[in-house]
Amino acid sequence: MSPEIPDEDPIILFDGVCNLCNGFVQYIAPRDTEERFYFASLQSDVGQELLERHDLPTDALESVVLIEGDDVYVKSGAVLRTAYHLGLPYRLLWPFRVLPRRLRNWAYDFVAARRYRWFGKKDQCMMPTGNIQERFLE
Repeated sequence: MSPEIPDEDPIILFDGVCNLCNGFVQYIAPRDTEERFYFASLQSDVGQELLERHDLPTDALESVVLIEGDDVYVKSGAVLRTAYHLGLPYRLLWPFRVLPRRLRNWAYDFVAARRYRWFGKKDQCMMPTGNIQERFLE
């Protein structure tokens, strides 16, 4: 796992015990052909440090977070921006950013509130394997 926090490469913070969130990371990693994304769980020391650094709550954040330099995206904004970076066909989701954030985040929150019930929960954070391991921040 990478010991340094990159300054410019995008970093995805996710709930490390959530099966849906882990699935999101497992889906993105092989499609990130340029291997630009780095990953860290919200619960990890690196995740907590990045949340603090960007003035986000460290104890009750119920969202995927995308950090790009000084820019931070949460909830639907993080998902849409991630899709944009992945290129086609995922970039086709990018026009949804024109929908009101309140509406987009309502849909995001609806799923997030039910994610453990629908997709389950792990006892501990995912341990990355293969080439993804090099892009995980400890």
